[in-house]
Amino acid sequence: MSLVQRNRRRAKAVERVLAKRLGGRRVGILGQEDIFTDLFSVEVKVRKAVAVWEWYQQAVRNAKGRVPLLIIHVTGKRHDEDLVVMSLADFERLIKREGDKNG
Repeated sequence: MSLVQRNRRRAKAVERVLAKRLGGRRVGILGQEDIFTDLFSVEVKVRKAVAVWEWYQQAVRNAKGRVPLLIIHVTGKRHDEDLVVMSLADFERLIKREGDKNG
């Protein structure tokens, strides 16, 4: 099996796991979203390492019992386009809490 095939297989497996955790379904057709939920259109990227991780770890160290959150702003862009990064576990807790309030 080639490296490309192995990477695709790994990405599909990650997408299936995440779709299940988020209560959505894996779409994963080239050019479309990877996971569909009623609320979110999810794009999944699988990498061995990303620079964002180091930035996020700083947020974790500073959180002291609060939810760590990383916001990435690109100079010259509107703040509405900033990206928000948090752990999947924290995200799931927040979504569950919102669901409990509304349900």
